[in-house]
Amino acid sequence: MTMTASSILPGIADGPILSSDEPLSFWGGVDPATGRVIDVHHPLQGRCIAGCVLMMPSTRGSCTGSGVLLDLVLSGRGPAALIFSEPEDVVTLGALIAAEMFGKALPVLRLSPSAFEALSGQASARIGLDRITAGNLSIAVQAPGTASLDLTGQDRAILDGGNGTAAAQAMRIICAMAAQQGARRLVDVTQAHIDGCIYASPANLTFAERMAEMGARVTVPTTMNAISVDRENWRRQGVPPSLGNPAQRLADAYVRMGCRPTFTCSPYLLDSAPGRGEAIAWAESNAVVYANSILGARTAKHPDFLDLCIAITGRAPLSGVYLDKNRTARRIIDVDLPAGADDAFWPLLGYLAGRLSPDRIPLLRGLAPARPGMDELKALCAAFGTTSGAAMLHVEAVTPEAGLIAEDADHCRITRADLEDGWRLLNDGPEVVDLVALGSPHASLNECRALARGLAGGKVVIPTILTTGRDTLALARAEGVLAMLEASGVTVLPDLCWCSISEPVFPVQTHTVMTNSGKYAHYGPGLSGRAVRFGNLAQCVRAALTGRAPGTMPDWMRKPDRP
Repeated sequence: MTMTASSILPGIADGPILSSDEPLSFWGGVDPATGRVIDVHHPLQGRCIAGCVLMMPSTRGSCTGSGVLLDLVLSGRGPAALIFSEPEDVVTLGALIAAEMFGKALPVLRLSPSAFEALSGQASARIGLDRITAGNLSIAVQAPGTASLDLTGQDRAILDGGNGTAAAQAMRIICAMAAQQGARRLVDVTQAHIDGCIYASPANLTFAERMAEMGARVTVPTTMNAISVDRENWRRQGVPPSLGNPAQRLADAYVRMGCRPTFTCSPYLLDSAPGRGEAIAWAESNAVVYANSILGARTAKHPDFLDLCIAITGRAPLSGVYLDKNRTARRIIDVDLPAGADDAFWPLLGYLAGRLSPDRIPLLRGLAPARPGMDELKALCAAFGTTSGAAMLHVEAVTPEAGLIAEDADHCRITRADLEDGWRLLNDGPEVVDLVALGSPHASLNECRALARGLAGGKVVIPTILTTGRDTLALARAEGVLAMLEASGVTVLPDLCWCSISEPVFPVQTHTVMTNSGKYAHYGPGLSGRAVRFGNLAQCVRAALTGRAPGTMPDWMRKPDRP
């Protein structure tokens, strides 16, 4: 087989090879302070990527990985080079920003499967501008693609500085990403959602404040993701200024640039949610999957930093799932739907579907009889976006574009045994629970109501924290639901989400966390350093009232279906 290598971002580097055949989310998977892999479910857990030629098929999970990669590069803890075998945007964008705005080049390459396999077996490699050498192996590297973009007159005016320095910088970044994605032109977007406002690392603040100082302003309606602190209350909550100040400065920088301070990871719950066919520019993995899959809107999984660039210019690369041809299912997953499956089924299914389809859009079949609603689909999409790099999924007879199936789509199945294995994988902690974590992604009003009903006026005996968006919180307050939750001892937090909560808001004395979120069940152990239990909402309520998680898996998973 012919071995080929393409340079995505040029550079010269050498170092030991660290290779995996499994994608990795840099955010929640790599500690920016050390460069070590902290994803407990990844084969490279505990390994340090600093100075390594890091090889993997692609990345998965959070859009915030671009910020983590940028911080690693700026702090000197980054990999020597990144080598993929499939298209990758998130950390590539971080490397692009490092070179474009900070003068720190990090080579990014894409290899053919045969070249990737051959190189991954070597101990070390040297990356040159035109060749990779490793032992007796030598692979020629093609120069970065130079396909010209068909820019409009307004695009060129922005690029030439007509709308200011920041807009010109933003357009240069967009054009560079469009070139590596193979886009021929740009597309107008009607709105944006910023993920880079999470203080994942100092690099996020460095980028945002530099753009703000350059005079950046968004030109389309732009919402903001959850941030890393409760913006108005972090001091009272005991958050140290070393985190609170930069996290608030980061949020404030985006607000100064014209973003709406929604601070929610569930923008599809807002009154500004897009309609079917609407071209938008969202970041935040769960939001992207939900927008494409359930709403039928169109957005790539834009990395942090690119989201702001698109919001400033109103233009995005016309590639990926913006195009009809790239929205088709290339894998059909038949699901054995258990009788009596409860709300834990959906995040568990999404988690497993993402693992089965890490690099392509799947069609899930067999779920229509369950008649999933918004909250079930929200949980499905969030967990799927955690383990897959795909920007959407289809559910037969449920989602609006489920008829889009590639002729060569392959087939696989999720069985009851697979569900049992997934449940065990996400239940690695002891039965004694110290904290209940709800609202990942941010809870809807219906989920707030369901929690209040489940507690039925009972008092929690361990810390129980629900995160939700400001708009939902206002509705819950007006309806009296917030008062019911607080009377039961539940702490309801706006602005931040479980994937960005840190001590002391995350109770320091916690050893084991119980959650109903497939997303947080995956990220939680690495982010918090605690064991995690996973279950349905009723089990989380029981844990909140008793301090104990169920010792066995749900009945619907253990018992055979009745005819």
